[in-house]
Amino acid sequence: MSLVIFSNVHKIQPWIDALKNAGPGIEVISHEEIKDKKKVKFALAWDHPKGIFKEYPNLKCISSMGAGVDHIMSDPEIPEQIKIVRIIDPLLSQDLAEFALALVMSHMRGFGKYFNNQHRKTWKKSMYMRIPDAKIGVMGTGAIGNHVALFLQSLGFSIVGWGKTPGKQAEYKRFHGGDQLDEFLNNINILICLLPLTPETKGILNRNTMGKLINGAYLINLGRGLHVVDQDLIEMIDSGHLSGASLDVFENEPLPEDHPFWSHPAIQITPHVASLTAPNSVAPQIIENYHRAINGQQLLNIVDRNQGY
Repeated sequence: MSLVIFSNVHKIQPWIDALKNAGPGIEVISHEEIKDKKKVKFALAWDHPKGIFKEYPNLKCISSMGAGVDHIMSDPEIPEQIKIVRIIDPLLSQDLAEFALALVMSHMRGFGKYFNNQHRKTWKKSMYMRIPDAKIGVMGTGAIGNHVALFLQSLGFSIVGWGKTPGKQAEYKRFHGGDQLDEFLNNINILICLLPLTPETKGILNRNTMGKLINGAYLINLGRGLHVVDQDLIEMIDSGHLSGASLDVFENEPLPEDHPFWSHPAIQITPHVASLTAPNSVAPQIIENYHRAINGQQLLNIVDRNQGY
């Protein structure tokens, strides 16, 4: 049986090399090379062609090539019996935590304003925030969000978290559920979104929720672009309620050239680079799940289809 990669985005060869190194003897191929679809039992996917998996009658498992699975879950034609798993990698979590720290410090020290002033050849100093001034809220406290929260807390930041459910006991104050969302938002001046994308979290960063933040608060979105209602964000910044935003994810990627985010002076844009999956780092767990799927064993990091993550 082959381990088949379904992706129109990633460069395939580094993945093939890493997987072959982690699983000697396993055939690793692109879906374009498949000769007999009945032999395919395990798929590795990112932004796959929608509807393609129903063509593989013996497919047992689809693994995401990264931590996110919304690109898989958005395909309504995946047969119910196929299991879906995701990547949980300490390297990805740490990469994202360091990226979040960079954006937090950039906001606190006013780098965005200085870069804008540079283009205008304007020499102007501004006062800055210090670590005790920052009240950071991490929205989404799963494996990655918890890692980010603990990392920032270890550097002296005041941290609170919010998740859909109570979750595991945390070393920081953690709110949960819709009933506690307002209290969470009312206590922070920097919001970091790391939520998974589900029907419940789509558009969660809207005029109502952002309006609950402390006046002058700052938004960092590292979750998914559809968490943000774009026009609401612009209006909240232009009204002065938010001081700005750093966005790494967008509804449409690449961000369209005519999108107003490009030219907004208080919005910083990065091209979905907060954490990039390193094939060599995640290949061993993919190979482990391959063997488990083939042998009918319990899979690692399985996704609950009802929850969406």
